[in-house]
Amino acid sequence: MKIGIIGAGAVGSSAAYAMALRGVGSEIILVDLDEKLAQAQAQDIIHATPFAHPVPIRAGGYETLAGARIVILSAGVSQRPGETRIQLLDRNAAVFQKIVPEVLHYAPEAILLVATNPVDIMTHIATRIAGLPAHRVIGSGTVLDTARFQSLLGQHLGISPRSVNAQVLGEHGDSEVLHWSGAMAGGLPVRAFAAQVRMALTDSLMARIDESVRRAAYWIIEGKGATYYGIGAGLARICQAIQNDDRSVMTVSLVNGDIEGVRDVALSLPRILGARGVVQDIYPELSAAEAAALRNSAEIIKDATMSIALFRK
Repeated sequence: MKIGIIGAGAVGSSAAYAMALRGVGSEIILVDLDEKLAQAQAQDIIHATPFAHPVPIRAGGYETLAGARIVILSAGVSQRPGETRIQLLDRNAAVFQKIVPEVLHYAPEAILLVATNPVDIMTHIATRIAGLPAHRVIGSGTVLDTARFQSLLGQHLGISPRSVNAQVLGEHGDSEVLHWSGAMAGGLPVRAFAAQVRMALTDSLMARIDESVRRAAYWIIEGKGATYYGIGAGLARICQAIQNDDRSVMTVSLVNGDIEGVRDVALSLPRILGARGVVQDIYPELSAAEAAALRNSAEIIKDATMSIALFRK
């Protein structure tokens, strides 16, 4: 499966590197306005393939995306001093208005995988510009937040995070919702598992885990300027699920018809991923507090989305 990546910066290159390590894709194409950067990233990653999987990786223009089944959109502009979030969104919408038609001109059958932040709103923007069915325009959503949640729970319980099933819903951002009522470990509700291994999951500990998941990006950005390894691995895993048609359930973002009474908003829910993109949404059982929090998250995203010039027309 041929995979294209638009934007060869930290996120795009980390995704390509993770795919090379995992053996995802039959060919990976890096496209960037800075052609030298794309070429350098491709060369650097391909030098790692003898230690991993022999995935061909090269840089090129949009025309080299022909035949791609997935195209990752990780391009965008940085926030200027004094610039509001809405102004930034308008500028990133303008970037996507140039990128998305070019991608679909050369790869009309591709699934679009959005990684540019704020990812939920950018997923809605890409969907509006592309005019594709929602299941073919997927945002990375809370895939990384879910991984953080599982990792922290695994650390506390002394088990592999792969033995933890716990998900983050809603916005990839401050209003995200940790689905504690549905969290499982070793086939048991997470509190019951914690009691059996004598690692009590107290309210104060749950609050610390919640804060650690919610604030992780801020702490990482403060220390190193950006987050990219975690999301790069998450993007590679999403591509693998599509490539293998393995029907994995992942918390990705797409435009939803109705979320707790909020219509036409992009956010994350558990979804089944297959060869055609999102196969089916899975709406989890929520506590009353979680349902209210998810509605609040949907309203925040909706308000921000509708403030963008593209949606005011």
